[in-house]
Amino acid sequence: MRDHFSDLLYSISYTTRPRRKGEQNGVDYYFIPKDEFEKGISQHQWAEWAEVHGNYYGTSAKFLDNGLSAKRDILLDIDVQGTRQILARYPDGITIFILPPSLEILKQRLEARGTDSPEVIAVRLDNARKEMAQKNIYRHRVTNDRLSDATAEMVTIFESYRS
Repeated sequence: MRDHFSDLLYSISYTTRPRRKGEQNGVDYYFIPKDEFEKGISQHQWAEWAEVHGNYYGTSAKFLDNGLSAKRDILLDIDVQGTRQILARYPDGITIFILPPSLEILKQRLEARGTDSPEVIAVRLDNARKEMAQKNIYRHRVTNDRLSDATAEMVTIFESYRS
């Protein structure tokens, strides 16, 4: 999306999970210790946060508030729990649920990544099932069957709000 909209801010999430091979701090995520994240919870630092697969993930409230004050559009990559929290705080947010073509294809994609054990993949698939059951809280739904088609659909959605 950022290739199509150069002025779009991207919210980099904070997480307590370990870095995967090739990930960079401040690019893929901000990797922080669990106690630091928990301190941020108590200080209301997060616009949304969740514990997922045993790790914390969150979005900086300061980053969002500063971006919105500057009249900027901001792209977040968050789960259903986070979306519910964001909509409670920012009810005019435009939400898009990105669906896999099927759970079987999602399983194949997770296995092909080679980063998770079969047990972790099973948990992720169970969570995906639960999240997909909540897709109707989103204004838009895009199926990521072919990346180019899904990207084109996302661009069309963004352009409809900007025109």
